[in-house]
Amino acid sequence: MAVKLGPWSGRKYFLNKMTLRDLVGAYFTHHAIMAYLILAVGCIAYVVLNPANIWGPALAAALIVPLYPLVWYLLHRYVLHGRWLYRMPQTAALWKRVHFDHHQDPNDLGVLFGALYTTLPTILLVTIPLGWAIAGPSGAAAAVASGLLTTCFYEFCHCIQHLPFQPRWTWLKRMKKLHLAHHFHNEQGNYGITNFAVDRVLGTYYSHPREKPRSPTVFNLGYTDEEASRYPWVAALSDDRQQPGAMRPARNR
Repeated sequence: MAVKLGPWSGRKYFLNKMTLRDLVGAYFTHHAIMAYLILAVGCIAYVVLNPANIWGPALAAALIVPLYPLVWYLLHRYVLHGRWLYRMPQTAALWKRVHFDHHQDPNDLGVLFGALYTTLPTILLVTIPLGWAIAGPSGAAAAVASGLLTTCFYEFCHCIQHLPFQPRWTWLKRMKKLHLAHHFHNEQGNYGITNFAVDRVLGTYYSHPREKPRSPTVFNLGYTDEEASRYPWVAALSDDRQQPGAMRPARNR
């Protein structure tokens, strides 16, 4: 069951009905964002209180930033867009929550944020070994803080990409265009969120919809009626389905 606190208790937020001001309020009161920020402050406090060598922790924190685009790309392409999680009853609900629901309804802010039970272990797994190898416990704490804050930045940019808001900055405007193409034209490309360098290197980048054919699975990620008949667990968990299958557009709210 999802944790809901404060303004999130008992209500849902839909980005197509929100302003930038609404988003900022919802963003900073979401339990996942609050958890990231609290943990990041705790990690930074640990580094400050153990100032044996500031350069090691600083290096560990800095290295996490360029590492994140690669980690996100690999997770997004091969795990979230992979077709193996929904084929097992033990992981079907996980896949539905962490990505299928977001592609079904990109306006639903509640499923845009990553689930803490998936994001936190991933952040720790990526950051702690690198930070520890560079500067021991302080390096690990600095790397975790960097990972948490980078995740906050990614999550906010992701929200902006789905908000009916035109950014002033060119880089953010382009980022939004590329991500929306991933959601509404062809999901088999533009896997990055804030950085598409790995897409360019691995051949999944496209700058305009005309460069790639429209995908028939852009909303269902390949979980078609045929797949649902063979692997029914995601369909069974979908509260607005009378029939199995997932070939439908995102709902307008």
